[in-house]
Amino acid sequence: MTSHKFRIINVFTIEDQAFSGNPLCVVEDGSGLSDEAMQAIALQFNLSETTFILSSTDATARIRIFTPYFELPFAGHPTLGSAHVVRDLLSSGDRSTIETKSGIIRLTAEGDRWGLQAPSPTTRPVSISLPQLAEMLGLNAADISKPVLSVNAGVEQLLIPLNSEDALARCTPDYSLLTQFGRNQNGVGMVYVWAVTGPQQVTSRFFFEKDNAVCEDPGTGSACANLGGWLLTRDADIPASIAVYQGRETGRPCRLALNINSDEKITVSGKVTEFGRGEIFY
Repeated sequence: MTSHKFRIINVFTIEDQAFSGNPLCVVEDGSGLSDEAMQAIALQFNLSETTFILSSTDATARIRIFTPYFELPFAGHPTLGSAHVVRDLLSSGDRSTIETKSGIIRLTAEGDRWGLQAPSPTTRPVSISLPQLAEMLGLNAADISKPVLSVNAGVEQLLIPLNSEDALARCTPDYSLLTQFGRNQNGVGMVYVWAVTGPQQVTSRFFFEKDNAVCEDPGTGSACANLGGWLLTRDADIPASIAVYQGRETGRPCRLALNINSDEKITVSGKVTEFGRGEIFY
């Protein structure tokens, strides 16, 4: 039996709100742990993601990202939270690279605010009709704007723009339809919906399948990056800086910052806060 230190990190936190942000478990040293052990530990913590820090010959560090049931090639808030821990463990400064299964991600920090440069996005059209998508979300077809696209800036997700914040609040996705219409290339049902709620401001929600039910994520960095990819297909004015609010309905409010520079590079950033530390024995 060996011990493994871990930290609980909240990502995309809001000032003066201790229980804001998307929680994450970061195991400081994943070396020596098998795939099965990593998966079991992720299930033990039962957070949306648990990461394991490993050494890398090509980057500051390498991470593996596990949900309670499967491994992800990339996810935004686990990468940001892990980089925060790596900086503390390795004294690596405010510029670092993190190797993921989707590639090497570049990150920068200003204090506890971390940003990552997302992989270049790809998009593909969706052949599902608006009435079908509306039924999946528990909405009316008139609530949905266009275009609806599958976007991949690290993880492919179905992106559906909505016409109002009211429609966003009324979303009640149907599990069977989410798994039918929202499955990505990895076979997981995921859908990101959002509405413009102010100048350079968006409010969003992210739904995914888990335990034969629909769950909601408080703050989704990969989906925020995909929103950047969606905006690029619309010839958005760039450079652009957009505040993205998510998580209100989950009780974990999050604030994400989406930036698209003049070279069409997408950056997602947010405040990262360490919540606690501990040790497991395995």
